[in-house]
Amino acid sequence: MRSIVNEIENKLKSGRRGKILFAADFSSFGLPKAVNKAMERLAESGLLIRLAQGIYLYPQIDTRLGLGVLYPTVETIAREIAKRDKARIVPTGVYALNVLGLSTQIPMNVVFLTDGAARKIKVGNGQGIVFKRTVAKNLSYKNDILMLVVAALKEIGEGNVTAEQLSKIEELISKEKGEDIMTDLQLAPAWIKKLINI
Repeated sequence: MRSIVNEIENKLKSGRRGKILFAADFSSFGLPKAVNKAMERLAESGLLIRLAQGIYLYPQIDTRLGLGVLYPTVETIAREIAKRDKARIVPTGVYALNVLGLSTQIPMNVVFLTDGAARKIKVGNGQGIVFKRTVAKNLSYKNDILMLVVAALKEIGEGNVTAEQLSKIEELISKEKGEDIMTDLQLAPAWIKKLINI
């Protein structure tokens, strides 16, 4: 066990800080159970921070401004999980509204649509990441902004979009490449196509 701890520690120290890590990243050092135990020990020693079960952070520490540990965003954690699982994800609901600046509300549970496994992960600060299975069409957008806009509008609901929200959405879309937007818009529900009306 000590040698696995040492091997992981050496690998960490030769890499960059701020990285999100999983036991699978060190699978060459031993069996999953032994690697998990070694990572738990490194978390107990303070070298790693446990973000959630089986998910760790090799922390970047800000000493210049005195901010201490720089934690990744919930979206960064979700994207790393998706990358590990070779899955696609799309932010949705209240979180999509927040990312676009259409709401200041930050949800306790950030929901992502995925073609990977459906599950809920509790993150250290009390927030949760929820992965919900969805059809391929909802994950086929090439333009991230339009993808978020569609998710946000679905959350607001047909007939509930204010003039202020629509103005903000039009401003965001106007900065994107027309070709991508036009292609992606074909994936959106009919009422959203009509509302955006490019």
